[in-house]
Amino acid sequence: MLMTQTMRWFGPDDPVSLRDIRQCGATEVVTALHEVPNGAVWPRAAIEARRQMIAAAGLGWTVVESLPVHEGIKTRGPDWDELIDHYRQSLRHLAACGITVVTYNFMPLLDWTRTDLAWPLPDGALALRFEPEVLAAYDLHILRRPGAEADYDAATLEAAARRFYAMDEDARETLAATILAGLPGSEESFTIDEFRAAILDYAEVDADRLRANHVAFLAAVCPVADEVGIRLVVHPDDPPFPIFGLPRVVSTEADVAHLFAEVPNASNGLCFCAGSFGVRADNDLPGMVERLGSRIGFLHLRAVQREAGGGFHEAAHLEGDANMVAIIGAVHALQRRERRSIPMRPDHGHQMLDDLNRRTNPGYSLLGRMRGLAELRGVERGIAFARG
Repeated sequence: MLMTQTMRWFGPDDPVSLRDIRQCGATEVVTALHEVPNGAVWPRAAIEARRQMIAAAGLGWTVVESLPVHEGIKTRGPDWDELIDHYRQSLRHLAACGITVVTYNFMPLLDWTRTDLAWPLPDGALALRFEPEVLAAYDLHILRRPGAEADYDAATLEAAARRFYAMDEDARETLAATILAGLPGSEESFTIDEFRAAILDYAEVDADRLRANHVAFLAAVCPVADEVGIRLVVHPDDPPFPIFGLPRVVSTEADVAHLFAEVPNASNGLCFCAGSFGVRADNDLPGMVERLGSRIGFLHLRAVQREAGGGFHEAAHLEGDANMVAIIGAVHALQRRERRSIPMRPDHGHQMLDDLNRRTNPGYSLLGRMRGLAELRGVERGIAFARG
């Protein structure tokens, strides 16, 4: 039993075409209706039209990434009941069109966050990178979030000021755009003033309350997911620690184990992202696959290289700190044990070769992901052959 090979596709406007993806060897795409506003019901007709477009290209679509969770659900605001009802309706419509896995996250306000979308590697390729002191420079000197100074130690305050004053105006604007412009897959984007105001909506939401709101969300939607045969899989926090004074509560094995204990429904599952979990050295990635395996419905296979001071950058898929061969070995054993194929995708490839001269979505250029898919496929086939 081998993994189902997919690649992410951002819809008809994606510079990577469905034909490109099929030629990479993937059999399915992972996508979403990015044009539908957060909190609105996904129309069944629109889902079916997208499914037919994908099928016409010779590819399947069974995994949605993502069906966003509105901020009013995360904060349990006054529109919670209506937003929950919309989410349930969308799940029903997706199931009716053949979707079996729906990805979501519970990160306040921002999706995956980086401070550099084109960091040069020694071989000339470009990678995504996160530097804590650069994030602090943005937080303290560009966003100017009230009370931000209390979240940083003296050394970080000094380093952030040094980095900020070394930037020219263009560099400061690029940093602001990098963090706030809305990375691919993040359907919300903000101006600086809007972001500062949105943070205030979380003033009374600490980690315990966010965790309770997450459990309430799952308790409300998982019965519908159970009924229609959808596995709802949570993507871990990226990065897996608080930023901008906002809590993050899906960062460790203990965090997700708590969700499964509180809401034991069969539909309550995990999107195992090796990159997000791998930023933390205290996450045992192969062990997590072994212990949480029955809950894993989708795999993001990528590697990060941790840096001194808490930073990290996207490494090649078989390099970095992930121990990808051991992860794939654990996945292979899981699939044999449970007799099921788990969808995977190569995540966040380097921008390289001809893609350096093309328009690409950050982290989602064609050739870097094609290289990753080929490498991951080869490792899995080798493990399968060795184990017989």
